Amino acid sequence: MAERLTYDSRPGVPASYDYVNVYNHRFRPGTVHCQDTALVWYFQRYLIQKVIAVYQFDGIPDNWDLDYFRYNLFIGGHVEVINTRTFGIIPQRGALGGYNVFYRPSYSQIANPLLKGSIHAIIGVDCSLIKMQPDYLGAWDLVSYYADLMALCAEGMGVNIVNTKMAYVFASDTKAQAESFKKLYDNIASGQPAAFTDKNLFDEEGNPKWLLFQQNLKNTYVANDICNTLINLESQFNTLVGIPNVNINKASGVSSQEVNANNTQTKTLCELWLEEIQKGLNQTNEMFGLSITANKRFKDQEEVQDDGETVGDGSV
Repeated sequence: MAERLTYDSRPGVPASYDYVNVYNHRFRPGTVHCQDTALVWYFQRYLIQKVIAVYQFDGIPDNWDLDYFRYNLFIGGHVEVINTRTFGIIPQRGALGGYNVFYRPSYSQIANPLLKGSIHAIIGVDCSLIKMQPDYLGAWDLVSYYADLMALCAEGMGVNIVNTKMAYVFASDTKAQAESFKKLYDNIASGQPAAFTDKNLFDEEGNPKWLLFQQNLKNTYVANDICNTLINLESQFNTLVGIPNVNINKASGVSSQEVNANNTQTKTLCELWLEEIQKGLNQTNEMFGLSITANKRFKDQEEVQDDGETVGDGSV
């Protein structure tokens, strides 16, 4: 039996979902993920834009492509700023390499056809480095994880809604009779107020030839529960990336203590990421005479109170 690889060929480097799926699709059973990949892409696009929306950048030069800068920073994890003869001071995505005394990358190899060749830029000398996280990675792994789970919920919710429209089993003697059953089901599922059939769909005693598979459709209807799970997953994601939310699933009121506790969770990664981004921007501003700043777009209740704005008692 062929070996099933789930890691990159380089020792100690984990592979992403995409690599695992591409390799394992030849095996049965393969790695289990949401089958509707278009649905996964939808949630990936939706969630990465939520991450990008957390941070507001000011002072970006007019010749910069802001989307290029943000997507490379938050997906790729880092972006380098260099001074070119043709385009001036611009951000570029490069491959980090080398190491300094702290075993951190010492240079970036930038390859762009319009820059006429590859550029070997020493970090802190020829280029500045703006990274999102201390490990130089972006948020794509977090986005992919929650996109996969949310897509599974959305897919399961749709299937459950379809399956709970009709809960009957049809037994037919002939192909023509089976087609009549299909037509009958189509008419009912399409929302027609009445469906008409002939006597061939009844037995000799006048009893219908379809069987009630589940008498109480509510017993098989779990779409509401799946929808709540989908909402909870998005709340968890919002908490991780720094979007203020309550993230407490309860019908009664939420106390101010619970809201403040969730505010702390919301700040954890967001503050760390902002600190790393600001550190890179400070290096960029010093090297190239720019004045780029980054701040959080959203404020939690404690920050609003610090600004002197009027807020409620924290209950929701």
